[in-house]
Amino acid sequence: MTTFTSSLPDQLLQKLSEAAQRLNLPKNKLIEKALEIYLDQLTRAEYVKSYCQAGQDESIILIAEEGMNEYMAQLNDEDEAR
Repeated sequence: MTTFTSSLPDQLLQKLSEAAQRLNLPKNKLIEKALEIYLDQLTRAEYVKSYCQAGQDESIILIAEEGMNEYMAQLNDEDEAR
């Protein structure tokens, strides 16, 4: 594990101290968990943005529709084979 030193505004540090005490967690663990959650949210937001962009792209929509048609054909073939 690497040590990281940073400056925080006094008000934010006070909130951190209060939350850490209330949750009975060391401040560094609370920061670690909060940062993990925030970075996960950023990653999810990037996925949402990319899917929204893909939803506006006609060529991607056509590819998806073709894939779904092929999938449905496979399901129908399996049903008929039973």
